Amino acid sequence: MALVDMSDLLRHAHCERYAVGAYDVVDTAFLEAVLDGAEGCDAPVIVSLAESHFDHFDFECFMPAVVDAARRARVPVTIHLDHGHSLTTVERAIRFGCNSVMVDASLSSLEDNITATREVVRLARGCGVTVEGELGYVPGVEGEDAEKHPGAMQMTSLADAERYIAETHVDCLAVSIGTVHGRLRGAPRLDFERLSALSDALHIPLVIHGGTGLSDDQYAMLAANGVAKINYFTGLADAAARSIVAEAESKDSPAYTALIHGVRGAVRAEVERTCRLFGAAGRAGAASAACRRWREVEHVVVYNLRDGGQNVDWSAFAAQGVEAIGAIPGVRNVLAGRALRTDAPYLYCWLIRFASPEVVASYRDHPDHVGYADKVFRPTAPDRVTIDFELVDVSGEEKESSLSTQPPTSSGTKR
Repeated sequence: MALVDMSDLLRHAHCERYAVGAYDVVDTAFLEAVLDGAEGCDAPVIVSLAESHFDHFDFECFMPAVVDAARRARVPVTIHLDHGHSLTTVERAIRFGCNSVMVDASLSSLEDNITATREVVRLARGCGVTVEGELGYVPGVEGEDAEKHPGAMQMTSLADAERYIAETHVDCLAVSIGTVHGRLRGAPRLDFERLSALSDALHIPLVIHGGTGLSDDQYAMLAANGVAKINYFTGLADAAARSIVAEAESKDSPAYTALIHGVRGAVRAEVERTCRLFGAAGRAGAASAACRRWREVEHVVVYNLRDGGQNVDWSAFAAQGVEAIGAIPGVRNVLAGRALRTDAPYLYCWLIRFASPEVVASYRDHPDHVGYADKVFRPTAPDRVTIDFELVDVSGEEKESSLSTQPPTSSGTKR
């Protein structure tokens, strides 16, 4: 069922009153376990990557594995940047494959939070990417998340939330009603009256951070009161740690691979358990039918150089283009190429991958593209053809590796 649009998924969950689990992954063992667990109970799922965990993996190297695994999954999947620190992180996350993003400005003043979030929305809208906002503050209590989320709890105010939604136009909102990041101390006490008021007034999917440690009834009540996404990590980390400790205690001198052997199974079981508690189990088919597939676009430009390129250093010309174009938000990859045959009708090309069809317009109007195209590219390459290809395969499913032999959705311009 593959990678789908996050806004569509959350709207479906919100309407049907279930919550999708957003599980932070820190390595391929967690990634495989999250997807296996969701597939095991036929649940849509959100693979989440928190910037606070970037110390544990190379984000740029890890993301191709995340995207590929999501596209091969048998349930609907979205890829979310969680607790991003800056607009730069958002740009980078979109470039490497996230189709949902969040910048955490929840400890800032309301005005500063609105300003920061509005900038994220502006950038993400041009890339077709979902934006999660956060209002109120969910602190860390015990475990590694305690130091990553310092400070006191701040409950979400209804008046502030109404202003925030009106001025930012986020797609979903993380609210604070009594949960914490990490492990809870004592029995959890959640303000469901506050949550119900927020849900009734805002009419958008709500998000709960700090989903570990709640009771079965509380998970059901969250979904019944407008929560469509529940972030969950500490429970997975604890399950993995228990597996490793048990393996270490069972042998005198266990090898590393033996120590981590049970991690996938432990994390998978916790994912499957919580998907059922969130009400997401068995929803994959209906969610898939309600969601748009996430489709990237291949922006192809074939061209010839003026005067046969006699006075152009093509390598330098191409390098300049890669640098200028590659920095534009929503551009995932830029490749420059030359024809194998010198008698080909066009001797040079750009292959530029966009994160989504929405990038076609935002890229065309972006000042970096306009400046490079008007001042450098068009004067040097007057003979050119541009076509935008939606990547699909002959069975109608998305395909990343090649252009389809079926007629694609495309637009062509010789200019």
